[in-house]
Amino acid sequence: MSPPNSPVNSSKPPDRRQFLTDGARWLSVAALGAAGGALAVQHSASAEMRWQIDPNQCIACTNCATQCVLDESAVKAVQCFDLCGYCEICTGYFDPQYQKLDTAAENQLCPTGAVVRIFVEEKAGQKFFEYTIDELQCIGCGKCVKGCALMNGSLYLQVFHDRCVNCNECAIAVACPTQAFVRVSADRPYRMKRLAKQLIEQKAGKSSEARSLLEQVDPS
Repeated sequence: MSPPNSPVNSSKPPDRRQFLTDGARWLSVAALGAAGGALAVQHSASAEMRWQIDPNQCIACTNCATQCVLDESAVKAVQCFDLCGYCEICTGYFDPQYQKLDTAAENQLCPTGAVVRIFVEEKAGQKFFEYTIDELQCIGCGKCVKGCALMNGSLYLQVFHDRCVNCNECAIAVACPTQAFVRVSADRPYRMKRLAKQLIEQKAGKSSEARSLLEQVDPS
């Protein structure tokens, strides 16, 4: 599903500069759990704690897909569109061993086809694509995250709190090789990549949406 105000839903492809600087896209990072409205928590929840992944420590080891106590992991990949390069050859989408543009399933990195590739525009002979995550298909394996780390690193993993049962001892946290699972306040239950947070902070002075987003993520 495309994020709010996504240009792929418009009839005319936008100018690339406008596309990449559109202030509405700061909301795209909030795809961390938008499907369940997980970011809309009450202030009274501030004393409660939740499990979350520090994307700066995560190495996409695949444990998130296999160690969760739920049949379907509460961990999902998310996309920070403002870090994304909209590349035609995306290392988070294409299997690195296939150096071609054939989008057949066997050439895609994601085992479930959860990374959705949509053409945005062509400018000066270069094509640009938007990559979104189909939450229903994502199993939290992190293969796209590991692939994307070879380039811009716009994809990362987060625990979706409309799914997580907040176990006293998270099985994934126990298995995490880098201690990337941390406890965060329930009123700021999501963590942003360091680079993404820096971009948001730069925008915060000019955008009420960006300021609101910063209030919803862990400040560390």
